[in-house]
Order: sequence, then C-alpha cells, then structure tokens
Amino acid sequence: MTADDGAGAAAGEEGPTRPLPEAVRARIIEYGSDVLGSMPVADLPQALRRVARFEPRRRARLAGPQIAAQLETDASFRGRVAERMERVWPELAEGLRGGVVPPAADPVTVAAAAYLLRPEGWAGIVERIHSELEHRETVKEADEAAETIAQLRRQLAEAKAEHRGEVTRLRSGLREQRSSIADLRRRVHAERQRAKEAVERAEQAAAEAADRSSAAAGQVGAVEAENRRLRNRLAAAETQLENARRAARAGRSADEARLRVLIEVLLDASHGLRRELALPTSIESPADLVAGETRDRGLGMPGRGLPDDDPGLVDQLLVLPRIHLLVDGYNVTKTGYDTLPLADQRSRLLTGLEGLASRTKAEITCVFDGADVEAPPALSATRRVRLLFSAPGETADELIVRLVRAEPSGRPLAVVTSDKEIVSAVRREGARTVASVLLLRRLETG
Repeated sequence: MTADDGAGAAAGEEGPTRPLPEAVRARIIEYGSDVLGSMPVADLPQALRRVARFEPRRRARLAGPQIAAQLETDASFRGRVAERMERVWPELAEGLRGGVVPPAADPVTVAAAAYLLRPEGWAGIVERIHSELEHRETVKEADEAAETIAQLRRQLAEAKAEHRGEVTRLRSGLREQRSSIADLRRRVHAERQRAKEAVERAEQAAAEAADRSSAAAGQVGAVEAENRRLRNRLAAAETQLENARRAARAGRSADEARLRVLIEVLLDASHGLRRELALPTSIESPADLVAGETRDRGLGMPGRGLPDDDPGLVDQLLVLPRIHLLVDGYNVTKTGYDTLPLADQRSRLLTGLEGLASRTKAEITCVFDGADVEAPPALSATRRVRLLFSAPGETADELIVRLVRAEPSGRPLAVVTSDKEIVSAVRREGARTVASVLLLRRLETG
C-alpha cells in the first residue's frame, strides 16, 4: 500500500480538532523541505517552485508556512513526502498502518508519520501525542514550581532562624540592662542611707558644738551633691533602659515586616508558578558557563596508554572519575547514518547518548552546528545529556574548542570526532580524542 493509497483511505476521516503541536509541525516541514530538493521541476507545486532550489534548511526557514499548507491541501505532494518517510522509517510506517504505535518511538516522529501517512485513526494518534506533549510540559513546569517553593521555604526557615537569633540577642542585652539598673538602684539606696546618716551626724554635731556647724553644713552639702550625682546617673540609666526597650520594639517590627514580605512572596509564587524564574538547584559544570579564557594544561591526556583504534577505548574512558565526554554531533551522525534527515540524525544520536549517560553516570555534552536550525528547543528535553547549538557566526568546531578550554586543568576530558582540524586543536589543549566510529560501535552494543 503506497502513501497515496493511505491518503485516499483517510480522505473521508475527520482531521485533528486543533492545530498540530509546534514540534510536529516543524518536523513535517523539515521532511517536506528535504523532499522538495529531489522532485522533478515539472512535479513541483507551483507555490513552492521559487524556494525549491534553496538549501533544505533555508527552504524550511523561509517557506515553512507554505510547505505546511501544501502538505495539508496537496495529497500528491503529501504522498511523496510520506513515501520518503516510509523509506526512512519502514517499521514505524508498518506499525501505524497496522494500528500499533511503537511505545519506544519518538512521539514527535510518530505524530509526523501519522499525519503524512494518514492511516485509519491518524487524527486520534496525533491528538494523543498532542496531549502527551502538553502533559510533559505541564509536569516540567510543576517540577520547576515545586523547586521554587522548596527554595522559598528554605529562605523562610533561614529568616525565622535569623529572627530567633536576633530576639535572643536583644533579650540577653535587656537582661544585662536590667541587672545594671538593679545595681544602680542598690547603690542609690546605699547612698541615701549614707546621706541620712550624714545628716544625723551633722545634726548631732551641730547640737554638740556650734563651732562645728559650718563643717557639718559643708558635709551635708557634699552629701547632697553626691546625692544629685547619683540621681543623674539613675535618670541616665532609666533613659538607657527606655532606649533599649525602644530598640527592641523596632527590631521586632523590622523582623515582622521581613516575615510578612517573605510570606507574601511565597503566596505570589504559589499563585503564579508559570511566571516564576527557575532557580538553580545544583552546582553548574564548566561546560554550562563556557568561559572565554584560555588556560594551559599541565597534565597528560586521559587514556594515553591506549591506541586510538582500541575497541575498548570508550569504556576505559567512561569509567574515569568525573570524565567529561564532548561529542561532535554531526560528525558522528554523518559517519553512522547520513541518509536520515538531519532532525532524525540528531534524535537518534541523542537517544543513544541518553542511554549511555544513564548507565555510566558520565557527563556528556553533544554539540551541533546550530546556525540554521529552526527550532532547537524541541530537541533539548533530555535530562542527562547536555545539548548545545553553536550561536550565529560561530561553528560547532569553535564551540567544542571553547568547551575544552573551559575545563579545569587535570580533569579527564575526551572529544569524540573524526575531524582532523578539531583533533589537532583539542589535543593541543590536552584533551583525549576518540574516533566517531568507536562511539557508534559502543552505542550499537548498548
């Protein structure tokens, strides 16, 4: 059964109830763009002849809406694209026609194949995959929101601990002030007793001898002066106590204000999860920061004793502690499966690297030339493999050299590539190189 037959059988079937997911739409546009370059001029749709001579990625970028519209309305053009897709993914096409969706297949590829082949129930398949992709996005946002809430809770706990420490410190100061005031009051009471005794002695002296009245009066004046001094000290102590109480009240008010602000932030975060920025929860690796500085490397390459064509070289490198494996993406895919479309090449390589990272726990970074990639975020959903695209004006080779230079001196580092220029550049920086074919063999053996 050809793709045209499948399209005809599905002609009477109801289409999707909502637009295709953006990742699926980008995938079928890329398939259509690849097919345009191989079609005879006479068979080219009129609306797409102007861009047919362009390079595939440029066609997809400049005429994406026109290609999508032509695939929707032109059964003949859609049939050609479906035939090309069926040659690339024969098992997937056969399963879809038999009503079986391969559970391990990439959902975006399955949806694109169902849209192009249009077997019985294709609209339902596209709708289920649409719901699955939305569910994944929702789960991802929920995880990010949970991380944000957990961090806010930690901040709130830290603020409470700080507040308790400040309150404890102020209470300790208050106790010290109260102790000082009690001491001063005891001294005032003692001085008053002394003054009273002095007055009594003065009165007795005045009664005993009139000639000593002047001395007694002077002594009484001295005692009164001392009494005034002590009263001034008592007033100063009372003022200091009042200031301490006022400072304690002000400190409590500031702490309560900080707590209110933190609670309001927590409430805003719980009601606005989609607007929250994802905060980092782990230590970033050097490849995430890609410093632009060049550093000399004084230690030898990892795996120096093994020959470059040793089949066990990849396994020997992956068991090294904290090994970082840099993969030249298109160099590996064009060595192993260059007949596939670029999007499928990337998807297949990333799937293999994801399994390798899960088994070995090694840090793996895969680099692609991203100057003409239309929608790289659709490919960056892996959790264990870091996926990087070179920026406009920069090649993947230059990005790989920058990543090598960003690593600290002495860390085990290996670059998977067969490009001689990259091999020479990274070896000068102290990195070990691995031929692309060795990594492909390792991925095939699982």
